[in-house]
Amino acid sequence: MYGRVLIPLDGSELAETILPFAEQIAGPLDAEVVLLGVVEPLSAVTGLATGGVNAADALFLRQLETKKYLAEVARRLEAKGLRVRTLLGLGMPAAEIVESAKAAQADLIAMTTHGRSGLRRAVLGSVAEQVLRAASVPVLMIRMPAPSPAPMEAANR
Repeated sequence: MYGRVLIPLDGSELAETILPFAEQIAGPLDAEVVLLGVVEPLSAVTGLATGGVNAADALFLRQLETKKYLAEVARRLEAKGLRVRTLLGLGMPAAEIVESAKAAQADLIAMTTHGRSGLRRAVLGSVAEQVLRAASVPVLMIRMPAPSPAPMEAANR
């Protein structure tokens, strides 16, 4: 059924919430898990914020950090008996996820979504939605609820 599952990760706890679901799919099927980290190219604004580090060095450092992060997640999954490999993409996340799924010959893309709606989604866009529309393989998407605001403390205690 599924021989290879692509899991895009961005370094956040939210993105990693897909891992237990992926383990439940990949483990029993002995499917290979392909962890993907995407590093976006530096924009002019990001380049200004690098604090004197030239853009090429800043990009290289971000790629190294992403590789180290993916290797750590891979070690955790391998310790659970899963077959894992990692990929590093450079570009816009949604396009890189779709292209990496094709290149890796993935049978499934498994990812989380922030669950944004309304104006925030219209302004920020949705990587998950773009992947869902463009992917040529099934997409398992786990929607994580937006964190609820902290309750306001009573003014008069």
